[in-house]
Amino acid sequence: MRNFLFDFDSTLADTRNVAVTSTQAAYRLQGLTVPSRDAVVSYMGVPIEVSFAKMADRSMSDAELQALYTVFREQYHLAETNGITLFAGMGEALTGLKAKGDHIFVVSSKHSVPLQRNLEQIGLGDTFAAISGSDSVAHYKPAPDGILNLLERFNLAAADSVMIGDAIYDMQMGKNAGVATAAAMWGAADPVAVRAEQPTYILKTPLDLLQI
Repeated sequence: MRNFLFDFDSTLADTRNVAVTSTQAAYRLQGLTVPSRDAVVSYMGVPIEVSFAKMADRSMSDAELQALYTVFREQYHLAETNGITLFAGMGEALTGLKAKGDHIFVVSSKHSVPLQRNLEQIGLGDTFAAISGSDSVAHYKPAPDGILNLLERFNLAAADSVMIGDAIYDMQMGKNAGVATAAAMWGAADPVAVRAEQPTYILKTPLDLLQI
């Protein structure tokens, strides 16, 4: 592989606790039934524009959903300062890939602004050739838009490209884009479901990236 496309949450960095506590706080502040930790984790990997309505205990208007998104982003911003950490070995893996001349990107369900802010927070602000957030695509994961946009923009061959992620949505996105897939098992909340997607590669640690 020459082109490595990374998910962010639970793949590059451990953000699970921040995501769960921020989501639960947003629902509570908006007077909604607070979703369980398991429910929040199960939807990690897809944008809040998809998951939040599904976790609500009643139908919500567009205005109510927009307010919920805003409160969530405020809560996330408050919690992220000390709650996001780079997975052990990931820094060395990224350095090794770049040393080999490989191209590395981020394809995330986050909006680009908080995504870039989080990358800077963990010391990766200038590491990637480009990032693709949920605000830069017409269709969210598992649609292939984020990958296809980068392949076209940088004239990359799909046969030399791999999508790395911790969730089934990342594996499905990679398949839909016609690229290889690599399961980041160090961050997978549901390893059985991820393996069931039959990824091209099963990675136990970030340093395994240097072998594919």
